[in-house]
Amino acid sequence: MNERVRAVLVTADGTMLVIRRTKPGVPVYWVLPGGGVEPTDESREAALHREIHEEIAGKADIVRLLHTMESDDERQLFYLARVTTWSFEDRTGPEFSAEGRGAYALEEIPLTVEGLDGIDLKPEGIADVLRAAIRDGSLGGGSGPGV
Repeated sequence: MNERVRAVLVTADGTMLVIRRTKPGVPVYWVLPGGGVEPTDESREAALHREIHEEIAGKADIVRLLHTMESDDERQLFYLARVTTWSFEDRTGPEFSAEGRGAYALEEIPLTVEGLDGIDLKPEGIADVLRAAIRDGSLGGGSGPGV
């Protein structure tokens, strides 16, 4: 089974970093930074740190595993993390130079229910998980005690 790791990257300002994906012939959508766990990764957390470095030239402190989604052939693990630095101009991931992959744009959105309602976050279902966590205060940012 393939494993992917993704990060809910909370900034010091209580926002969240997301990547807006634009592909020819496909409606615009957003994803959380992350990607596949590779055999050379020492752990899932190490894979997440590598992906954050590749995709946003960033560093983050992983707080905890937030949610897991599973299908027949893939497991996605979503981690809550506090992002400390990032520079989208310095990203190094191989997907950015691949032909036909479309555009990747880093955006900062409010970590609120309204912020999530303003984007089409993929995979389907993760936005509902995040809305519930925002409402109960377990993400920090928009309300509650924080991370």
